[in-house]
Amino acid sequence: MRVGLVQMSGSDDPAANLGPVNDMIAEAAELGARIVLTPEVTNCISASRARQSEVLQTEDRDPMLAALQTQAMRLGIWILIGSLALKIEGDKRFVNRSFLISPDGQVAARYDKMHMFDVTVSGSETYRESDGYKPGDRAVLAMVDNVPVGMTICYDLRFPYLFRGLSKAGAKILTVPSAFTPETGAAHWEVLLRARAIETGSFILAPAQCGTHQAARGRQRKTYGHSLAVNPWGQVLCDGGEAPGVSVVDLRLEEVDDARGRIPSLFHERDYAKA
Repeated sequence: MRVGLVQMSGSDDPAANLGPVNDMIAEAAELGARIVLTPEVTNCISASRARQSEVLQTEDRDPMLAALQTQAMRLGIWILIGSLALKIEGDKRFVNRSFLISPDGQVAARYDKMHMFDVTVSGSETYRESDGYKPGDRAVLAMVDNVPVGMTICYDLRFPYLFRGLSKAGAKILTVPSAFTPETGAAHWEVLLRARAIETGSFILAPAQCGTHQAARGRQRKTYGHSLAVNPWGQVLCDGGEAPGVSVVDLRLEEVDDARGRIPSLFHERDYAKA
């Protein structure tokens, strides 16, 4: 399976983000990608709740979702929209929702980010994602051309039980669209992605936001980049670096069974008494 990872430096203007995303998806498809993945918050990356309230839409009215459904149908490919920030009915909070779009333009699966990024990275950098976003409450396993794919988003990466659960349910590919901070990215991004691949014997596909993000309101966010694809043995297949662009890589899906056969730790769990 040939896959494409889109790395972008989005802004807090959904309309301005759409053109570059469409162009990079088309580029990946031209290079033969059967599925193209975009990063977390593809439509709007913002540190301002007020700005998000101004520009975000509900799922049924979101222009990027509609446009990428059309793009998937036009190109005849699968598109994994890493996530869209969306308004929801009956709640002042938003949702951070990943979409799998089939080649006929239909939404094949949705996943709402479960683990909220409530952290103090440094004395000057604090995030409280749960103040603005409603967390999801279910894991999602989808099918892409009969290949099981487990869907996660960014901070989920730090919770191995989710990745093990998806892999034990059959996932051969795990998606991790992200917008990692530069500090945590430099320290943890690659090692965590490789660890999740090794622990589960799965392919990891992690398209990322990168660079300094233009903001009409609030502070400018910065993200780490380095979109990665990792094979089930923990080898990095591609690294998107620090600039926007497209990475295309071929996955040999038989490597999943090979890795799990050589070290079947995914199936060696034991019950134990709590400390």
